[in-house]
Amino acid sequence: MQKLTERVYKLAPPGGLFDESVVRNLFPGLSVGAKKLLVHRAVKQREVLRLKPGCYCLAPDYRKSHPHPFVVASVLHSPSHISLESALSYHGLIPEAVQLVSSVTLQRSRSFKTPLGHFSFHRVPVRNPGVGVKAITVDRNGWAFVATPLRAIADLIYLRKEVQWEPNGLGFLMESMRIEEEDLRGIPMDEFTEVFESMKSKRVRTYLSHFRNEIVR
Repeated sequence: MQKLTERVYKLAPPGGLFDESVVRNLFPGLSVGAKKLLVHRAVKQREVLRLKPGCYCLAPDYRKSHPHPFVVASVLHSPSHISLESALSYHGLIPEAVQLVSSVTLQRSRSFKTPLGHFSFHRVPVRNPGVGVKAITVDRNGWAFVATPLRAIADLIYLRKEVQWEPNGLGFLMESMRIEEEDLRGIPMDEFTEVFESMKSKRVRTYLSHFRNEIVR
């Protein structure tokens, strides 16, 4: 076992996830070049997985728990929150698990293909990025910021530029996204005003306004 792997294994970070700050703290006496060499050797021996520059995870045989995909997403790109199809699947609104983990950010859109899966981050400009987002414990090893169903729908409508209330209406959510009408009518509206006012897009606000009027009867 490589020296880096052994030290991180003993540290036992949740899900085996760690970054370059952990490497610095574990080997304070080494030069920058020596630390990079430790990482390179551990990656080459496949004891450590490189997720992106400066972000790593112990390989399955060397970690004590498996990292939840939502936690990995929060480590890869911050600030961000799980949203879109990933959040809708988490809340049980769409019928199947989503393989690509989708998040929303105020920063530029980007994606990561890692040994732990594919992760996408989409820019959605809002006035208050924390509205409609909850800190949720996703497993015993970590937590992540996850959009509420209403916020996930607002984010989704923003990114689907072709979707408008007229002529799409609920058809987009029920037919394209395959969300049951009963489930749509069960979406909590307690944060509607905050989510509505936070969205900068007039098209999204128009859709949300009609959406609330349609399902709250």
